[in-house]
Formats: sequence, C-alpha cells, structure tokens
Amino acid sequence: MKTVKIVGVPEHFNLPWQLCLENGEFNEIGINLEWTDIPEGTGRMCQMLRENETDLAVILTEGILKDISNGNDSVVLQQYVSSPLQWGIHVAANSSYETISDLIDKKVAISRNGSGSQLMAIVNANNQGWENNNLQFEIVNTLDGAIEALTENKADYFMWDRFMTQPIVDKGIFRRIGVCPTPWPCFVIVARKEFYEKNKSVIENILEVINNTTIEFKLIPSIDKTLASRYEQKLEDIQEWLKITKWSQKQLTEKQFNEIQKQLIELKIIQNPLQYSVVFK
Repeated sequence: MKTVKIVGVPEHFNLPWQLCLENGEFNEIGINLEWTDIPEGTGRMCQMLRENETDLAVILTEGILKDISNGNDSVVLQQYVSSPLQWGIHVAANSSYETISDLIDKKVAISRNGSGSQLMAIVNANNQGWENNNLQFEIVNTLDGAIEALTENKADYFMWDRFMTQPIVDKGIFRRIGVCPTPWPCFVIVARKEFYEKNKSVIENILEVINNTTIEFKLIPSIDKTLASRYEQKLEDIQEWLKITKWSQKQLTEKQFNEIQKQLIELKIIQNPLQYSVVFK
C-alpha cells in the first residue's frame, strides 16, 4: 500500500476528505492517505511542502501562489473550492472599533507570514484605499492565539473565515465588523513537484476519489446536521454556508490564473510572475 501524506485546515471545507478516509475509500485503491490537520493554516503548510514534511496540501490559492513565486517547488493539481472564502474582519468584543475604517494603521493578528490572514489583510487594505506599507502584523499562529492577542490588546483585528469564527462571535469574544471575500477561488490542491513527477497515477486516483465525493457532497442526507455537529456551528449558519460554497473538480484555466496573478501582482503579493505551464498540471 502506498503511503501519501496530506495536510489541510481543520475546517468544514475539508469534511469530504474526512468522510473518504472514514469510509476507507483510499484504502480500497491501495493508498494509505495520512491526513494531518494544520490549525496554523497556509503559511505552515507552505513550509511543510518546502521541507518535504507533506506530499499534498489543500491550501489557499493566494498563499500557495505567493510561495511558489518565492521558490516553493510545488505544482497546483486542481481547484478544490471554487467559491470565494468569506473572510470576517474581527475585533475584540469590548474594543472601541465599530467600522472597518476605524482599523486604518492598526495592528493585524495573522497566523504566520505568508498566511491567508496576512494576504487578505493586504486585500482588505487595498479595498479601503489604505497604504499597504503601513500594515503592522502580530503573529499568533492559531485561532486560539488570535483570541488571546485581541483580548489582551496585542493586536487590533483578525481576519478568518467568518463561519468558523461564528461560535467565537456568538460567545461574545469577537465582534465582526465586516466581511472581505476573496476575489478568486479560495482553495486548491497542490503537490510537491518531486512527488508529483514520481506518482502521477497515485495522484490521479486520489483526485478521482475526492472529486466523486465533492460532486455529491451537498446531496448526502443530513449533511448540514453532520457539519453543524462536527464543527460546533449553528444549523442555520451551516445551511447558509452550504448555499454559497462550491466545490470544484476542475483545474484553473490559464485565463483564470492570469486574472488572479494580475491582481496579486497589483497588490504586491507576488513580485516574481509565474508561468501557467510550469505551475499548473
């Protein structure tokens, strides 16, 4: 049996992978898929790809493209979630900030350098017409770290998926003062290039299994109740999330990639332009 290491965030987007693992679907095709949750997010997963600690990753589009442009020798296999990620903009519940405009030149809590929480802070600053060079960052590693940083005034605001943070808002720990959707498909599946070159058929089989599951994911009986229970969400929030979330079984087209890269270059997230034929397989 072929062992393959894969990483992703411990969030509702990745329940299709967990269901396939629990049902033994990868074992049935001779693959021992070892999934590891990475609560630190994209920055940590980029590091793991670079250091050969994982073979595959389900990762934010903007984060991996930035890291590949900086020398990460990985390739994009396909889209995973084609809809935007809804990044909530959060402050401590007792903070004096009421609107996004109150946050100009304030310190942002981020999980890691190169993380989605950092890159989307840049996107949000651009949307607001702020000077990106003035952004200040406080590295907090995880969601728990962000709670501590905002509560203890080590940082002023934090951006994370608005649905995953909803329980923290409901508990009166965070207040959400805005939402900033990604202007591109949010998650892709990537592989270390060396692993891809040596294991193309294995990767094809893995993608076939997960794609068959995501095609029918929303049709699974009571999937909303399963998601709400597993991720400690209110049923109505999960139902709203399911309505706006779209999984994909296709690769980004060259036209889509060019549009995304153009935006990332304009935002100064990417300095070294990428070639579609080199990055996308």
